[in-house]
Amino acid sequence: MQAPGTGSAHSRFATRIRRRYAGELSLLPAGLPGRDVLRPTFDALLERGLEPGAALRVVRQLVLERVLTLDCDAAAPLAGVTGAMTTLAEFALDVACEQSLQELQAVHGAPIGENGQPAQLWIVGMGKLGARELNVSSDIDLVYVYDQDGETTGVDGRGKLSLHEFFGRVVKRIFALVGEPTEHGFVFRIDLALRPNGNSGPPVVSLDALEEYFLVQGREWERFAWLKSRVVAPRAAIDNGSAQELRKVVLPFVFRRYLDYNVFDSLRVLHRQIREHAAKRSAGRPDRANDVKLSRGGIREIEFTVQLLQVVRGGQFPELRTRSTVAALQRVADSGLMPAATATALAEAYEFLRRVEHRIQYLDDQQTHVLPMDCDGDLGWVARSMGFADCCPFLHELDRHREFVAQEFDTLLGGQEECKGCNKGRAAPPDLETLRDQFPQQLGERVGRWCGHPRVQSLREDARHRLSRLLARTGQWVLEGRVGEEAAVRMVDWLEPLLRRESYLALLLERPGVHERLLRVLGAARWPARYLVRHPGVIDELASESLLAERFDAPAFEAELEARVASLRATGEDDDEALLNLLRRAHHAEVFRTLARDVEGRLTVEQVADDLSALADTMLRVTARWCWERLRNRHRDEPGFAVLGYGKLGGKELGYGSDLDIVFVYEDEDERAPEVYGALVRKLINWLTTKTAEGDLYEIDTALRPNGNSGLLITTFAAYERYQLGRGSNTAWTWEHQAMTRARFLVGDAALAPRFDAVREAVITAPRDLVALRREIATMRDRVRAAHPVPDGRFDVKHSEGGMVDAEFAVQYLVLAQAGSHPQLVPNVGNIALLQRAEDAGLLPAGVGHAAGDAYRELRRIQHKARLDEAPTHVTPEAAHAHRESILAVWRLLFGA
Repeated sequence: MQAPGTGSAHSRFATRIRRRYAGELSLLPAGLPGRDVLRPTFDALLERGLEPGAALRVVRQLVLERVLTLDCDAAAPLAGVTGAMTTLAEFALDVACEQSLQELQAVHGAPIGENGQPAQLWIVGMGKLGARELNVSSDIDLVYVYDQDGETTGVDGRGKLSLHEFFGRVVKRIFALVGEPTEHGFVFRIDLALRPNGNSGPPVVSLDALEEYFLVQGREWERFAWLKSRVVAPRAAIDNGSAQELRKVVLPFVFRRYLDYNVFDSLRVLHRQIREHAAKRSAGRPDRANDVKLSRGGIREIEFTVQLLQVVRGGQFPELRTRSTVAALQRVADSGLMPAATATALAEAYEFLRRVEHRIQYLDDQQTHVLPMDCDGDLGWVARSMGFADCCPFLHELDRHREFVAQEFDTLLGGQEECKGCNKGRAAPPDLETLRDQFPQQLGERVGRWCGHPRVQSLREDARHRLSRLLARTGQWVLEGRVGEEAAVRMVDWLEPLLRRESYLALLLERPGVHERLLRVLGAARWPARYLVRHPGVIDELASESLLAERFDAPAFEAELEARVASLRATGEDDDEALLNLLRRAHHAEVFRTLARDVEGRLTVEQVADDLSALADTMLRVTARWCWERLRNRHRDEPGFAVLGYGKLGGKELGYGSDLDIVFVYEDEDERAPEVYGALVRKLINWLTTKTAEGDLYEIDTALRPNGNSGLLITTFAAYERYQLGRGSNTAWTWEHQAMTRARFLVGDAALAPRFDAVREAVITAPRDLVALRREIATMRDRVRAAHPVPDGRFDVKHSEGGMVDAEFAVQYLVLAQAGSHPQLVPNVGNIALLQRAEDAGLLPAGVGHAAGDAYRELRRIQHKARLDEAPTHVTPEAAHAHRESILAVWRLLFGA
């Protein structure tokens, strides 16, 4: 290890600065330079007689010497180094923009847009500048955009220019102030190659022209470039928020609404071109082969890895939209798109490679990323300045990082054979007619219907090739017995309406694991296929390796939703429509996760119901909170209201597609309360039930509120209590007390939860005429059965005698009749547990309650399986004989018939 404090002395660049600018070095205060010290230093240089352009160049020399010294001699953090360089670029561009505008407005007048307001020029930083990760000898990638067309006012009636020409002159002046070499060097090399149409395009474009370019000509690789874009100057446009208008144009271009696996091919092409360029540069020049940025396992592959995940998923998951590479790695790990250990290792590799890159550039202030080759000279210094004794351990560590990066990059991109432009010399995939003849009969017949199908014929050639390769792989798996033929046929059925969304073909082809899991889900039952047709984007959930091992985690789910809405809020995208779609996408994805675990046999029927009920609780809690926050006439920070759950939701027995039986109450003495909470409930119901492009959430049933559909949508808690407890002339019916046995407090003001529990307990423990209670429940049971006739010779697991409804009504009778003397029946623990508790309390003979509970569980399982397969819930009486008799035993004991 070299002695601390001497590393920077090896830099030839540092030596030159210290020699030439010895008198100016003291102008820069100690520490990493921030914006607060750049302006005083710049002003001091102006006072010494330097022109602005020269002063900016000297500031740059001073900043680089300071950064170099602190990095090599004091182990300054990477973020501090890149942050200082980014701040320098922002400052220089702000000064240059301000100066250029002043000079040209003096000749041509102020730029005025067509709306009569002052027009603005935005300097857009791309790449590492946009990400605030600028390296020490980097050029800066810029795009110049002005917000509207118009013309300048002129001066004394002369000098008027169109804004396109005016701002074109401004950017030329900016280049002169920042990019042209002088005796003091340059401030930054400026590269405009990322502007629309590249080097053949105009140097500055209007916002409208940029948007049109994105819509008509924008290429896939440009989405990666614009991912990191940011207005970096002028500072006034950033401070007043007007620069956010650019974001509204950029975001839809970079992040598509649906999961977008088409970008894999584009990135492969781009990466192959970079590799080929690097290979040509190093041909016959082995000294150029070790490029820490562009070679295999270099910085660019880390950036591509994380950007690919961001572009593919960022449309649906706004929390992934960050420009910083290290921050993005953390976010993709937090989102489950990458193992945390992998993200950490890539972040460590990124920091190591960036620090090496800086040391290469510290030597001579050259924009190079190629490692020196002389262990006794520059390479030895790089190794020692990185904390290694000599070259060998340093190169070993470098190779370790690069090999890890390369492996992860290759794993992510996978299947290089899918690359557009990589098909030279390889036969095209078989056509559909050939595949049809190779497939088993049922699959062959189904694929045969696609021969000549308009949707297939209208596909682009590369999409048809993808489709053929996907079908070929599917058919091979069927022939191998890896998946069932019925699953393959269902996949074809599922794909047909989605053929124009080519990204789904790309997804399945890129991710064989997702393809196989999809086939297993489709092969397990019919209903998943119907769900996937309605919500195709959820198939990406199958990419998670931990999918089947997990359960619904309500706090984590809620935290993810809040992170996403915070990301939308940061870019001004958090309007009602965006939040409605965000809620729906998250809900559909979570339902599908549960569904995948269910059909794979990882969850019991009770666990499925628990998870779906917990999901509904969370959706109600989040939606109620967001609705309250966006309610215009709210009069307090937290609402004094609550949502009460009944039926399957109250009993935590929700199934797929179940509606929600809920009642709303509030407790608030403010005179505005009735109007405010009425508006809240209407908004909440609207958010839950409205169909958007992403579908809907739940059907809502509020018929169990006091006075049913003729009653108020929301009542005071006091009125709800009076109604339930039979105080006054307006009181609840017996069937409403039956419903109360399965009711529970869901979400809302925590102070109302114990009060609701007290009302519920008072209702179900109240003394009753047991003869009248038995008669009323039996009558209600007969009405329900009459409304659901069963075909002759069949047993309906829910409505036939001895079915699930008999068990449910028997439990409700036991609770209402006996909870007053047997408090163990008060808690809302579900029908099975209550049957067991009734037996344990001596209310049912030994074995009868447990047998009925087991029978109820088995009938629920049969019903659940039938609904998943979209089959009738009828079975032969013989198939359910034992279960039927177990439940009838309880019914006969309680009701005598």
